[in-house]
Amino acid sequence: MSKELIAKKAEIVENVVEKFNAASSIVVTDYRGLTVEEVTELRKELREAGVEMRVIKNTFLKRAADKTGYEGLDEVFSGPTAVAFGGEDVAAPARIIAKFAEDHEALTIKGGMIEGKVSSVEDIQALAKLPDRDGLLSMLLSVLQAPVRNVAYAVKAVADSKDEDAA
Repeated sequence: MSKELIAKKAEIVENVVEKFNAASSIVVTDYRGLTVEEVTELRKELREAGVEMRVIKNTFLKRAADKTGYEGLDEVFSGPTAVAFGGEDVAAPARIIAKFAEDHEALTIKGGMIEGKVSSVEDIQALAKLPDRDGLLSMLLSVLQAPVRNVAYAVKAVADSKDEDAA
């Protein structure tokens, strides 16, 4: 093997290491059986959410995982592998891929990483069920408004009962 080829492979591994380190979450999938149109559709959905999906050789992924300390990921790097690297929204890759997999049985989740910890398929499925940021903010707002709403109902009930007493 020439020195140029070895240098090129080392550069690819370093790029993957950088992606591993920059990602808030990683979802590893087996895309075998998806059509080109389906993969394009999935990539588009992921890209709109700020998630990058790449198909990378398993040997490069294994070397990068070893360099970043994600040894538990080695076992999921077999067969056709696509990796989704999440940005700010930790749950975005898991949520989009899990939803897409419901409609396309050929897509399967093999494992991944969530905030620096190697995660199982079950962990990623659980993360996928969490609402997005807007959903969580809506739930928080609802919880914060509940006590105020209850006080308002109580005051209205007292006022209504006083009106009935006066009549």
